[in-house]
Amino acid sequence: MNTKINSTKRIIVKIGSSLITDNGRGLDSTALNEWTRQIAEIKQQGYEVTLVSSGAVAEGMLRLGWNKRPSMIHDLQAAAAVGQMGLIRAYEDAFQALGLHTAQILLTHDDLTNRTRYLNARSTLRTLIRMDIVPIVNENDSIATDEIKFGDNDTLAALVANLIEAHTLIILTDQDGLFTGDPRASSNVRKIDLAEAGDPSLEKMATNNGSTLGSGGMLTKLSAAKRAARSGTDTIIANGKETNVLMRIIAGDDVGTRLKTSRPVMTARKQWLSNHLQVRGSVILDEGAIRAITLNNKSLLPIGVIATAGNFDRGDVVTCTNQDGDVIAYGLINYNFDETNQIKGMSSEKIEETLGYVEDLELISRDNLALDK
Repeated sequence: MNTKINSTKRIIVKIGSSLITDNGRGLDSTALNEWTRQIAEIKQQGYEVTLVSSGAVAEGMLRLGWNKRPSMIHDLQAAAAVGQMGLIRAYEDAFQALGLHTAQILLTHDDLTNRTRYLNARSTLRTLIRMDIVPIVNENDSIATDEIKFGDNDTLAALVANLIEAHTLIILTDQDGLFTGDPRASSNVRKIDLAEAGDPSLEKMATNNGSTLGSGGMLTKLSAAKRAARSGTDTIIANGKETNVLMRIIAGDDVGTRLKTSRPVMTARKQWLSNHLQVRGSVILDEGAIRAITLNNKSLLPIGVIATAGNFDRGDVVTCTNQDGDVIAYGLINYNFDETNQIKGMSSEKIEETLGYVEDLELISRDNLALDK
């Protein structure tokens, strides 16, 4: 690999639960101090660093005297609320000892799907970075529900990469990178040093068996790399237990797996559209409509819709899929579910005749379509 990261770059460092806790028994202060030391040294070299850190639930479990991770969502929320206090205090003390200020940013999926809150979060993060403050980002587990949770901090880190247009996302885990098979099950596998983010063949090599402490296995990391690529962000998946791993990555050493992106960078608005983890419904397209939006950069017209699913309103984000259910694009739809059902398969000239009014001749405007590349 041997590719040095340019010192003017903005990076995100994601640290998993297994690297920041003492086998789930609260925070590992030695490990935490080591992470802050490396981040401080990176910043001294001119890097802008945003930290996405797990560990709140494990710290909360220790403080509450729980030996087993709870399964009920409200118990997890309580543990996260208690543990977040200790996590941030530990980071604040460690960074202050090195002369750095920190800021806590807690996000839910709803914060990033609401356009106004999305823009506010982006402005806040960019302001903190400009002020040379280390933002520490985590999911707001104390209020998130199953319906709106990111699911893992790998996904959250990728969304933050889109949010601030980071140049590199470093995902630190307890494995050496992506292998051609599961290295824990077979020694006859090799590490992938360099690949293209979003390459479908990579998923066949990955397993989704994360550690017992975290919720994200290798598949979630590949998905995160694909999502980060939408803003032109490269992703590096590396073993956080290696000595000075961050410093070695910055220096360009052959560490972990680098997932590069060569795809065109999406506009900020289309990144926001494609980052909706929860959508209200979907429209199923015929082959002509798929060609029109993917190859010819056209809007989606009612005539190209075969069927619908879900229960969406005008202005909601929906997925555009083929007949096999594969996602082709995300878009803001101009008609609600019932209206779309009435006009699907029709030419735009018949909308008024069918509905008695016309909101728009297009079901989804091309400016409100983001391809799932």
